[in-house]
Amino acid sequence: QVQLVESGGGLAQAGGSLRLSCVASGRTDTINARAWYRQSPGQQREWVAAIRKDGTHYADSVKGRFTMTGDNMEVTVYLQMNSLKPEDTAVYLCSAGTVVAGLSEDIWGQGIQVTVSS
Repeated sequence: QVQLVESGGGLAQAGGSLRLSCVASGRTDTINARAWYRQSPGQQREWVAAIRKDGTHYADSVKGRFTMTGDNMEVTVYLQMNSLKPEDTAVYLCSAGTVVAGLSEDIWGQGIQVTVSS
């Protein structure tokens, strides 16, 4: 099993920056993809960015402002968020796509609050 722990959220002003981190532990050898999502109150969970075998991908709403990187074979991933907007306010969750014995499963972190004030 894989466990994920996020850190780095908090409060920022519009136009500011924050950097989120997500560390994986446990069976990290089963991870084949990493991603960030976000969810605002009353809204559906929204995909933000992902690192897959074919590269790094971003939602249109964050493209050019957010950068997702990873190190140590994506055991740790980061989300650098620049030019923040109030609409970026949400709980951010990291995920890991895993494959064990041919079965795929998405693992989720507990989420971390990001609040952007205008």
